[in-house]
Amino acid sequence: MKTPERRQASTGAGEQLTLIDPPPFCPTLPKPGSLPHRALHMLASGKMIDHQDFEIFTESWRLAAAIFTLRALGWPVETVEISSPTEHCPHRVIALYKLDAHYAADVSPAMGSNTNA
Repeated sequence: MKTPERRQASTGAGEQLTLIDPPPFCPTLPKPGSLPHRALHMLASGKMIDHQDFEIFTESWRLAAAIFTLRALGWPVETVEISSPTEHCPHRVIALYKLDAHYAADVSPAMGSNTNA
């Protein structure tokens, strides 16, 4: 016996509709002057940052830890991995971090003028 073919109704939009609006974007700001705070300040410019940029700006190589903290506080920091081979490590990949432009626009007013730049 064959099973009848079942069809699912389509909304045509290609995504699931929601019955409840998502919560407003309201991440927690990191402690002023901390490495996550300074990383957020850099991300607010809309540029992608890497460890070298972060080290020059903060004199710390702990960018990954700062990004981890920002994500834990609710900031949607994106990682872009790019190939960066060297003679000794031909398969080397490095991470660049960025904050989507529409979130970056919310950062500066939320942080106020004290960004410890």
